[in-house]
Amino acid sequence: MLITSPVNPQLKFARRVREGKETDAIFVEGERLCEELMKSGLPLLVAFHTPDPTPRAAAVIAELWQRQCHVYETATEAFAVVSDTVNPQGIIIIAAHPVWAIENVISPHANLLIAFDSVQDPGNVGTILRTAEAAGAQGVIALKGTVDCFAPKTLRSAMGAAFRLPIITEVEPEQLLERCQAAKITLAATTARTSLIYSDYDWQQPTMLLFGNEANGVRPQLLERCNVQMRIPLQSPVESLNVSAAAAAILFEAARQRRN
Repeated sequence: MLITSPVNPQLKFARRVREGKETDAIFVEGERLCEELMKSGLPLLVAFHTPDPTPRAAAVIAELWQRQCHVYETATEAFAVVSDTVNPQGIIIIAAHPVWAIENVISPHANLLIAFDSVQDPGNVGTILRTAEAAGAQGVIALKGTVDCFAPKTLRSAMGAAFRLPIITEVEPEQLLERCQAAKITLAATTARTSLIYSDYDWQQPTMLLFGNEANGVRPQLLERCNVQMRIPLQSPVESLNVSAAAAAILFEAARQRRN
């Protein structure tokens, strides 16, 4: 069946997922990201592809059929209406939203976790997710007010990390504090207004690393309740780093110490 109308019910469902209006599903677009999704084992709901797919996309489509996912060939014009990219690669998969239990993420068995406090840019969140996985982090907590960790742009920036890392969203600050205390995990925040340099911290101990809003940092009432505050020393006149750059510096220092 070839879908030619942009108001086709299946395409309308895909657009609702893309816009975050279907919270039980995620919108995955592009050859590489769809390949990563297929490896993740997440349940597949429906897929769309343009006529004459590339060999790489065709391989994904063949596997979709093998896994009994509903696959719809879609006219290029109709596909473009659904796509979230300027230059569509011709394949979209709608999958089930990952579900994790917070008690299994913030647990006594965890030793490196990250959290977001009102981080707003999906590119920043996705980049940090990718960095966190590369540095050996075991899970992610996104407090209420943080951009959607599973929005299409976030997923593209994360390049598959969001399918593999346990991610809990819409968490209240009080819940984060209580869980860290119960699991005996140190809650550490980044701020310029402290003396402790991130490389002087003992990253061997179980730690939740909290990153704040791009403009305002971690909210003051949460910052003052963190167990540890740390900073990255910067040469004047630079006053701050992009949150994803700061995350890379700190997370790979944590990884370096854990290898020693």
